Parts: sequence; structure tokens; C-alpha cells
Amino acid sequence: MFDDKSILITGGTGSFGKKFALKVLEENNPNKIIIYSRDEYKQYMMRREFEEYEDKLRFLLGDVRDKERLNRAFYDVDIIIHAAALKQIPAAEYNPIEFIKTNIYGAENIINAAIDNGVEKIIALSTDKAVNPVNLYGATKLVSDKLFISGNAYVGDRNTSFSVVRYGNVAGSRASVIPFFKNLIDKGAKSLPITDSRMTRFWLTLEESVNLVFKAIEESKGGELYIQKCSSFKVTELAKAMNPNADLENIGIRPGEKLHEVMITAEDSRSTYEYDDHFIIYPDLDWWKFKKNSILPDGKKVKDGFIYSSDNNKKWLDSENLENLIKDIDIIY
Repeated sequence: MFDDKSILITGGTGSFGKKFALKVLEENNPNKIIIYSRDEYKQYMMRREFEEYEDKLRFLLGDVRDKERLNRAFYDVDIIIHAAALKQIPAAEYNPIEFIKTNIYGAENIINAAIDNGVEKIIALSTDKAVNPVNLYGATKLVSDKLFISGNAYVGDRNTSFSVVRYGNVAGSRASVIPFFKNLIDKGAKSLPITDSRMTRFWLTLEESVNLVFKAIEESKGGELYIQKCSSFKVTELAKAMNPNADLENIGIRPGEKLHEVMITAEDSRSTYEYDDHFIIYPDLDWWKFKKNSILPDGKKVKDGFIYSSDNNKKWLDSENLENLIKDIDIIY
């Protein structure tokens, strides 16, 4: 699938970018993988980590806000994975314009530069925070998702397509609660703070998130929004799995935080189809229905009003399951 292809990953020095690049390099023979990001030190560290693949990797310093830099970076690129974003919820509320510049205007820049350079396929990474957003970060990602889906209306006869992959916090990543709990436990804390004892989340590994992007690259025609099927867990069960002897202190839900992760809303159910290990929300837009390269969904249509959230899931993990799973993930601080 990636043999002889030139691939560019925005925000490529993050945990997703590194995992994606490694999987491509181990299983395929790409022409090159371009890591496009702002932090020169992270690029330096990734270059050292990937020394055995130095002939296949290129590192470009740049910002998604910079239209001219993107236009140059996208030249002769076949596939783009857009993983760059500003993500910290409290920072978004204090610096809203900066998030808008990166997450929204940056998305617009990528769409325009990709079309102008004839990039074949663009996959944008999204988040559960974009679903019925209650904070500014989620709102910017919702707009970003809409821009990428609608980008397909601008390609004309070009062989360019845009699709989105949506998932929640990856287990063990900086955005998840696992490294926070682990840090407290390592310091000898006898209690763990729980924002709300009712809180639930989806369990998604980095490997699963990368595999879903692989699937989207292989199958998408443009306009699809992919969602991985996951197991759910209660945050209280996670705390017990990490330290069964710890007291659980209920500290109250934080601003901009949800009790449950939502991936598919009742409104989205009208155009959502179920597959073996994922869902796809297809565009409910006239231009997509008549698009030359569009495909008819071959999955099973979900019932109207269907909601996919971490509290109404069919698959659940208890503390014993979670304890075993945590042993197999890399915790990122």
C-alpha cells in the first residue's frame, strides 16, 4: 500500500507520528516519509531514534499556519496524515485565537496546499472532543473536521481525497489519565483523585489508532469519517487496576470535561454504517452523493437515534482486564 509512496505527517514527532512511521517502515518500502513539525529538538530526538531508517526519513521544520511552507513541503507528496494540533483544553480557553489559527486556519492551509499540489490522499486525525463540543479545543476540531470533509467538494477532477479518523484519548498517552495516576503512585500517593465516580472512557491503544488510519488510507474514497470500535471502562476501575489499595478522592468534574466520551451522535446515525471493527459516518451532503469517485456504503446501517458513547457500550473492561492491558502499553509523560 505504501511501496514507492511519499508520505508526509504533520506533527510527526508525536506518539502517533512515530508509531505510524515505524509501522510503515517495517512493513513497506516507501519512497520517503516526511516529518513536518515545529520543534527542532523533537525532530533531533526522533532522528536518533530512527537512525536505521535515515535513508527513508526527511525532517522539515514548519508550521501548519505557514501557507508557503506547506505548499513547498507538499510538492511530490502522495499521502498526508494530518496529526498536528494544539490540544490542551485549559490552554485553549486562555489562548483561543492561537488554537483557531492552528486547528482551523491550519486545516484550511493544508486543504488548499494539498489540492494545489495534487496530493492523492489526506487523512486528518480528529477527537471525541469534536462531538457536541463543550470546550474551545473541541469546537476548533469540529470545524477542522467539517473543513476536511467539505474539501472534497473543491478538488474537481483532481485525484485528491480527504477523510477523517476520529478517536478518543489513546491509552498511556499524555492526554490520558494513566501517566497522571502512574506519576502519583510512583511518588507514594495513598489516594488517587477522581473527577467523578460515574466517568467512563473508551480504551484505545496506539496500535489500534494507527491501524484505523491504515484502513482509511487503503479504503477511503473521500468524505468518510472513521471511528474505531473500542471497549469501555470506568475511571474508578482504572484507578483500582493501577493501585487497588489507594483511596479514591472525588474532586469534581473539571471545566470543559465530559462524563462520557461520545463518538457518534443520534443526528449522525442517519448516515452511519457499521463494519466488523469500526463505524463510518458518510457525508449527508448533495455534492458527495453525486461525486464521481464516491461509493455506496456496504456496511450495516445503524438504527436511527443510535449513539456510540463510552457509557452505552456493549464491551466493558474491569480492573483485572485493565491491569493486564496496562502492562502492554508504553506510558508517555
